[in-house]
Amino acid sequence: MFQGVHTAIVTPFAGHGIDAHAFCTLIDRQFENGISGIVPVGTTGESPTLSHEEHVRVIELAAQHAAKRGLVIAGTGSNSTDEAITLTQAAQKAGADAVLLVAPYYNKPSQEGLYQHFKLIAEASELPIMLYSIPGRCGIAIEVETVVRLAEICPTIRAIKEAGGSAERVSQLRAALPDSFEILSGDDSLTLPFMSLGACGVVSVASNLVPRVMVDLVAAANEGRFGDALAIHRRYYPLFSAFLKLDTNPVPIKAALGLKGLCSPDLRLPMVQMPESKLAELRGILDTLGI
Repeated sequence: MFQGVHTAIVTPFAGHGIDAHAFCTLIDRQFENGISGIVPVGTTGESPTLSHEEHVRVIELAAQHAAKRGLVIAGTGSNSTDEAITLTQAAQKAGADAVLLVAPYYNKPSQEGLYQHFKLIAEASELPIMLYSIPGRCGIAIEVETVVRLAEICPTIRAIKEAGGSAERVSQLRAALPDSFEILSGDDSLTLPFMSLGACGVVSVASNLVPRVMVDLVAAANEGRFGDALAIHRRYYPLFSAFLKLDTNPVPIKAALGLKGLCSPDLRLPMVQMPESKLAELRGILDTLGI
């Protein structure tokens, strides 16, 4: 279901509101370049600074404008189980095809707590679920054993976005889970290594800017053309790296989209734009790549 490239799409702002026109233009660009799906209101979509009403509105816009050209995987995770259920049910009503559920952050539940959290959300909705393990932001990982337990009891839990930065984790997940359970990279720079170990795609930040590049990379890997995939990876690795190192996501990708003229680079506090020195570095990378 989730094989391919799914863009963790930004939320463009216009003043204090959401720029719906720019958002829809970005969505068109994604599907015109072969993207398998979009992931609105995740971390890259600045969900922490959106109101609940805005959160649901972005999902509605995404579903309406995508018009079944690809998947709409709504970010509906929370560190409150009740809130995650409410958002997930709202996403289903808004027309999302699936949801992305990040591990609860800040309150750091036990693995049993994680199991109960995701199980209850799965029981409250019919939507397919992609788990999201990103210990660097959440302080905890969804351990392999917990993923296995959830996959065994919850048929709608079908995939995991793995953003722990460890190829060993991908090997462990692939060995412990049925082939039908999909693993996706959560980092552009690790897409190729993870796919060589059994992942089937990526939830990508870079594809906001270079959708066709990521589509070609993932297609080559899925077709066993790892030489072609490696050539793409090597060429664009400086860009992937810049999105990780220049500033906190989504600051660099919004800056790049602004330089490209695709949407405003504006963010909501506490996120702020990069200083000019880092912006110049990013501009240099884009110029070198002909972007």
